[in-house]
Amino acid sequence: MTSHTATFIDLTHPYLEEVELVMRQSAGHHHASLDKAIDHLLSSGGKRIRPIAAILIGKMLDADIERITVHAAAIEMLHTATLVHDDLIDGSLLRRGLPTLNAQWTQGATVLAGDYIFARAARLAAATNSLVLMDSFARGLMTIVGGEITQLFSQEFVTTHQSYLDRTYAKTASLFEVATEGAAVLGGASEETIEAMKLYGYYIGLAFQIVDDVLDFTGEQSQIGKPVASDLHQGLITLPTLYFLEDQSNGKMLIERLQKKQINENELEQIIEDIRSSSAIDRSLQQADEFAKTGEAQLELMPEKPERDALYELARYVVNRSA
Repeated sequence: MTSHTATFIDLTHPYLEEVELVMRQSAGHHHASLDKAIDHLLSSGGKRIRPIAAILIGKMLDADIERITVHAAAIEMLHTATLVHDDLIDGSLLRRGLPTLNAQWTQGATVLAGDYIFARAARLAAATNSLVLMDSFARGLMTIVGGEITQLFSQEFVTTHQSYLDRTYAKTASLFEVATEGAAVLGGASEETIEAMKLYGYYIGLAFQIVDDVLDFTGEQSQIGKPVASDLHQGLITLPTLYFLEDQSNGKMLIERLQKKQINENELEQIIEDIRSSSAIDRSLQQADEFAKTGEAQLELMPEKPERDALYELARYVVNRSA
């Protein structure tokens, strides 16, 4: 990797400001509460990793920056809509330390707000004037929603690494793919380059979610913006839990009891403490690092520009972050 002086934040900050403006632009006549809801959701922060990746790839490949900005806004708006529905489904009352929309609105109003934000995202995607990108956007949304439905209705729980990765792809990596693939499409790149950037998004998306799942155990509530081990409290098995239970003689039985929520609170808290102090945390981080490095390998044949260096740096940030 070549040396560089600018960080991925330095290179994208001016464009991220424009992305924020695009997301906040009011579209048509609607209830004022919708604009207030969107403002509340966007003001709660977020790392904006997907828009950052899209901007860096777009600039690296000499894409029109206005189209890239709109694409990045569409991706982040889509992500925001999924969070609204996720919080409602999970019954979460806090995200990033602030009240969720469903903590303030009725269920019906929250669903409709999420639907409206989905529509805003689709309108932004259409504004890129790329049918290929619109198709990718629609497929990404179908994957995300399909994954949620599978999680809600499937009788097959997460019991293997592959089932975990399948869920992680639907939940997180698929939208990273849309962000990075779309940026390459808008850059008029070759099929090989488009595929490489899609894979970059896929692998850093997997790494991002694994680190999130680790932080769910190791982070502090003030940092991660939600109760510690909230996934396990909801019966969701993530990679640290899988690694931990593989070393337990009664691991398979515990997985089933956890997912069926047949564990009492004291026993659950002990399992959480055991996971936090086990090798499962380091093993999960090692897996995230391996995925990130596979993503970085997709950059080897890309143009030698500061943006390429920043994409390497972004992959490292995804793995090494603490919140």
